[in-house]
Amino acid sequence: MKRTWLLFFPLVSASSLLFAQDSSRSDWIRNPAMGNYKAYAEFKMANYDGARHVWEVLAGVGNTDALFNLAVLAEDGLGEPRDLAKAEALYIAAADAGNFKAQYRLGMLYSSGGILGKDLEKARYYLSRAAAAGDRDATARLQSLSMPERTPGDFERAEILSSSGRHAEAASLYRQLATQGDARSQTRLAWMYEAGLGVERSLDEAARRFAIAAEAGEAEAQYALAVMFRTGKGQPVDIARSRYCLERAADQHYPPALAALAAAREEDGGE
Repeated sequence: MKRTWLLFFPLVSASSLLFAQDSSRSDWIRNPAMGNYKAYAEFKMANYDGARHVWEVLAGVGNTDALFNLAVLAEDGLGEPRDLAKAEALYIAAADAGNFKAQYRLGMLYSSGGILGKDLEKARYYLSRAAAAGDRDATARLQSLSMPERTPGDFERAEILSSSGRHAEAASLYRQLATQGDARSQTRLAWMYEAGLGVERSLDEAARRFAIAAEAGEAEAQYALAVMFRTGKGQPVDIARSRYCLERAADQHYPPALAALAAAREEDGGE
């Protein structure tokens, strides 16, 4: 689905700058979306200890996005020794609490068998839950598992490579697909540049690719740009553009964007 970006951006009060930057533990607990913004900003600057601190606070009150992101840090060894058992436990906690990203990730990890032990029963269970939540990639993977004789498409192959820890190969395939206009692959590649997985870390390149995918209508990329514009990490601070990106992602019912938009409106006095 392609969307055209408008030149008009809704007005947002200047006090919104405080939304993520000048926040504390009590703010994060009161408003988890604020905490997630703060943590994402730290993550984008490779301050993984800072991001982990915020996410641990949020995980303590059951925030599923925080649990998922802590699992990512453990799986990829970002700012800490790689710990796959810890990652699996955190993904399961997030997935069992309804986080569709964790459900999809577990489904891919269990079905590829490259990082965790291969377990197709568990893979189908978590992929089915993600698919029920509307995740199209989970639906496609389930179909492939039901027809093992079918050759996976290029995007699915890239996902399998990524889930097997073969990040450089995955990045190469995502890049090929992104060049052909695939917005999902563009977004995946942007995340890889942001974390330095399979490619040399470059926040500028991540921002460029998020912008391309966002313009093509990819909600996950729109949300990532919203964080960048609000926090000034990867993009110059532009609160109006941040709000615009957030609203476009929320229009597509992207859960983190829905939560962040509600929090932003609260901070802006209900605007």
